[in-house]
Amino acid sequence: MRGATGFGRFCRLTATIAAAAVLAACAGPEPRPEASPAWPAAADLRAGYACCNLHHDGGRITDANLGQFPFIPTGTPVRVRAIDGYRADILVDGKPMQMVLEQGRSPEAMQAWIERLVVAEDPQSRLERFPAAARMAIRAGQVMKGMSREQVIMALGPPQGGEDRRADAPSWRYWWSSFGPFYVYWSKGGAVSRIDGHADAVARMVFKGK
Repeated sequence: MRGATGFGRFCRLTATIAAAAVLAACAGPEPRPEASPAWPAAADLRAGYACCNLHHDGGRITDANLGQFPFIPTGTPVRVRAIDGYRADILVDGKPMQMVLEQGRSPEAMQAWIERLVVAEDPQSRLERFPAAARMAIRAGQVMKGMSREQVIMALGPPQGGEDRRADAPSWRYWWSSFGPFYVYWSKGGAVSRIDGHADAVARMVFKGK
């Protein structure tokens, strides 16, 4: 009888172990502790917000800043994860993208460009204080007469390199496409006095309101 009782306990123990093994198999492997590819464990090199509407070709933001491409809205969270030469790996509201400097290349220019585009303070707070027409134009990625330099940059992003960015420049040049430039002209008071250039570019980039 003792042998039979011991054998019964052995059977029950074996069944318990088998059941535990089945449950473990159904649960699947333990989750891996490392971060996902979109959120690597390395610290950010810079974190902030898009200074302005940033045009992109799907996966890249470049200093060509062509108006024909869609844009990331001003104030979108941006995290700079790594810089390799003139290319930076970034996260735009959690989505992996790249920033690529194509003109005027130098380490100083790359750093200045990133600092210009990724700002520490969310510009949405300033955007909300603008007149309604300026807010609508910026959110549409367009410009109109009377806008300030700050409002134009929020709407279109910074112009391409060179002298166009000077505060005292009579005009800033932008590009709708590689063959479609348009110009934002400034009054002495620092407001947009007119927008001129390639007809198709002007038609697409000038805000006409509702």
